[in-house]
Amino acid sequence: MPPLRRRALLGALAIPAIARAAEAWPSRPVRLIVGYPAGASTDLCARILAEDMRARIGQPVLVENKPGANGSLGAAAVAAAEPDGHTLLVSNTSTMTVNHLLYRDIRYHPLRDLLPVASITLSPFILTTSPKSPRTSSIRTLAELLALARANPGGLSYGSGGNGNLQHLYMEQSAAAAGIRLLHVPFRGAAPAENALVAGDVDMMLETPSATPLMRSGALTLIAVTGPAPWRDLPEVPTLAASGYPNLVFTFWNGLVALAGLPPAILDRLVGLMEAAAAAPATRQLLLSQGEVMVLRPEAFRARIAADIDRNAAVIKAAGIEMQ
Repeated sequence: MPPLRRRALLGALAIPAIARAAEAWPSRPVRLIVGYPAGASTDLCARILAEDMRARIGQPVLVENKPGANGSLGAAAVAAAEPDGHTLLVSNTSTMTVNHLLYRDIRYHPLRDLLPVASITLSPFILTTSPKSPRTSSIRTLAELLALARANPGGLSYGSGGNGNLQHLYMEQSAAAAGIRLLHVPFRGAAPAENALVAGDVDMMLETPSATPLMRSGALTLIAVTGPAPWRDLPEVPTLAASGYPNLVFTFWNGLVALAGLPPAILDRLVGLMEAAAAAPATRQLLLSQGEVMVLRPEAFRARIAADIDRNAAVIKAAGIEMQ
């Protein structure tokens, strides 16, 4: 048989197999892996999606937290699974765009071993200080915070979800732009960092919209928003850009990621599930508590990840952040 005809025949035989794979999925519970502790923005997005998916696919959807190494442990667990759509990653920007630039022993490459399915939310950070810290208890504005930092080089601390987390990168970028020096205190995820901030153990942090109720309660002092415009739930808080730092505009996303080699038919089903979740009024309202709902399909999501990798590589180089 001529080679071209053989390949055409094999392709034709594969179509029913792909269709059967999609029809059979899911044949058992689906695991959504999160590389951060419970309570962080990415974890909350995963739990919102799990509830919506469970009702649509007729199988349990389980959220598993595998915190450590800025989400790398969770991503590595997905990279080691079978590409059958039963083990998925709910990731944030850090895990997919920073870790392979910083960690020597990372066990996955974000665009070779993993497959972007769809982004879910897009959010700004909110720069906050702790009213319980004796150093920042009287701080109310960005100008006051910067004046204090300049008078005490290295004397103010900030928390983050870990070395290489976007909270780390963008705080270093902001400090460099403002001409100040801060002490970085990394934690094993944003949730424990937030606990330290509320307790006054660290002075400041780039918070996420998931902490809006906490911020409104007075447990944190709101200083500035990192998005291009004021955040819809905190319209009184100025942006860094409007406060004299037009280059300090940054956001982060949460999204669904699968293992490379996933059958196209299952990928299509997963994309459809993400679009359905974003369109469902009750689920959409929950997702809005984590940021703006933004569903990018696979190619657009992959392009966003590639662009973020380039941007964050430049931030790492400029800030002199070293590989771990």
